[in-house]
Amino acid sequence: MTDNVTIMDNVTISERAARRIAEILKSEGDGAMLRISVEGGGCSGFQYKFDVERAKADDDLVIARDAAVVLVDPASVPFLAGSEVDFVDDLIGASFRVNNPNATASCGCGTSFSI
Repeated sequence: MTDNVTIMDNVTISERAARRIAEILKSEGDGAMLRISVEGGGCSGFQYKFDVERAKADDDLVIARDAAVVLVDPASVPFLAGSEVDFVDDLIGASFRVNNPNATASCGCGTSFSI
């Protein structure tokens, strides 16, 4: 097994992503969580959205790794099943990247995809 912690629905958070999420949440204060959702739009049909929230819905998928807490709404879970959320810092910038096995195509920036 890799260094990922697998939680229900096989959505994982890499160690790098967990560190970065924890940094962001610490700066947001107590009770902050990162919400990842999938919305229609983007150049490939669907796009990932990242928001900081303080409220968790009863039916949210909660993924916790170290000090990182990630929420995924039930409508987005099927689109993210089997995915790994990673954080990359390369020449074109730093960003979260979702390595999604369900995506049949994605855009060059990695924020939108199609199924």
